[in-house]
Amino acid sequence: MARTIRTTALPLALSALLLSAAPAAADAAPTPHLDAVEQTLRQVSPGLEGSVWERTSGNRLGASAPGGSDWLLQTPGCWGDPTCADRPGSRRLLEKVREDIANARQSVDISTLAPFPDGGFQDAIVSGLREATQKGNRLQVRILVGAAPVYHANVIPSSYRDELVKKLGPAAAGVTLNVASMTTSKTGFSWNHSKLVVVDGKSVITGGINSWKNDYLDTTHPVNDVDLALSGPAAGSAGRYLDTLWDWTCRNKNSWTSVWFASSNGAGCMPTLPRTAVPAADGDIPALAVGGLGVGIRRNDPASLFKPVLPTASDTKCGFGVHDYTNADRDYDTVNPEESALRALVASATEHIEISQQDLHATCPPLPRYDVRLYDALAAKLAAGVKVRIVVSDPANRGALGSDGYSQITSLSEVSDALRGRLRALTGDEPKAKAAMCGNLQLATFRASDKPTWADGKPYAQHHKLVSVDGSAFYIGSKNLYPSWLQDFGYVIESPAAARQLADGLLAPQWTYSQATATYDYARGICQG
Repeated sequence: MARTIRTTALPLALSALLLSAAPAAADAAPTPHLDAVEQTLRQVSPGLEGSVWERTSGNRLGASAPGGSDWLLQTPGCWGDPTCADRPGSRRLLEKVREDIANARQSVDISTLAPFPDGGFQDAIVSGLREATQKGNRLQVRILVGAAPVYHANVIPSSYRDELVKKLGPAAAGVTLNVASMTTSKTGFSWNHSKLVVVDGKSVITGGINSWKNDYLDTTHPVNDVDLALSGPAAGSAGRYLDTLWDWTCRNKNSWTSVWFASSNGAGCMPTLPRTAVPAADGDIPALAVGGLGVGIRRNDPASLFKPVLPTASDTKCGFGVHDYTNADRDYDTVNPEESALRALVASATEHIEISQQDLHATCPPLPRYDVRLYDALAAKLAAGVKVRIVVSDPANRGALGSDGYSQITSLSEVSDALRGRLRALTGDEPKAKAAMCGNLQLATFRASDKPTWADGKPYAQHHKLVSVDGSAFYIGSKNLYPSWLQDFGYVIESPAAARQLADGLLAPQWTYSQATATYDYARGICQG
């Protein structure tokens, strides 16, 4: 403990200096995409640097062996097998969660969307905590879930705490728990949606994977999803982001309409956790951590001088709806830098873009249909000859209410129609818009094998939140590209070697099987527009 401090006790400027103090020679390689995103964030959200976004160097991908590719944590990982009999990706994910937590010496920070972790996910957490305490470590552990009003009314932190304490057995004496569910704005549809496992501020797992056994593990039609594992200074960035969420949670823990809170061993609410002051910066990965505060935590960033030209497209509305934070709210932009970051990443591409998402469209109404500025960035790239590939979840996964399934569209034409509309607005010419799409676009729904469904007849569900550009930089996190006003977090990483592993391990097999569903494919002359 003598060598550790609570990093939040440091002024942010000093903390940032310490994090960047250890130079990494390999980080001297050009990083044009990361530079473009960072420049954008310094304009949009300068006052949130160090708490909601932060660039660091010297990070290391969390592979099981040097140079390995299993830092890319895919579920279920059974490419080409519609029975999904063997699931190496799911096994690797659970083992990595257990392994990271077992190495904890001070703190474990977990966040996800409600309900709380269960099944194999819970077993991995319990096993890791037991192993860590058996080494004589006493741990402070926070577990935070975002709760949608009404839908998650049965998600009770005290019940989860009791279950976790029971499973830990004697090890519970060495674990001080904070467990909470939070909703920052009911009218703004805002709650935590980040998925994070941060250990000692030294290692982090994050992405789109929810810790739900029935969707990911104990099913014959598992959700296809992706996380990444990372260690180094960027893990501290994730911890400070969660401190920001927990600061709000602790301040509102007596408001039952916003926060439900429980703890163990008589602990109060912990807005910060003990972490390694300066995690080792002995890797070669530059990373930009970027999150968002959704609606209800902060109204704006007072330090921002950002003056965007907000879009005026009318086809994002569906008769009625709530206030459009995505397209019509400058203050929202300043406290949700991840949205500007993803647009900037797309805009930085010069050769090709791969987008793998659940959707690009929200449930409309009540939400706006799409992010106009994102579509405008994609339209500009298509018009400039940049190749764009988009793969979204099969619309057969659409729920009865649109947003309660793993798709929110009824047809791929919703995406292509919107793209063509933005291209038409950009070029002023319908034939030019069509030519740009036919010559540069690939658009398909997701498949994991050469069969149209899983072996049980259920459609493939894709839950990725992934953007890759030019085979050099990529984003993996929890932020959807469609309008959603949640608390989210992820990383933009610029590393051609890591991007190649991503392409080989995910993007290539995905397109191998998904291209059969394409409505646009410039490579094969398919153009249904």
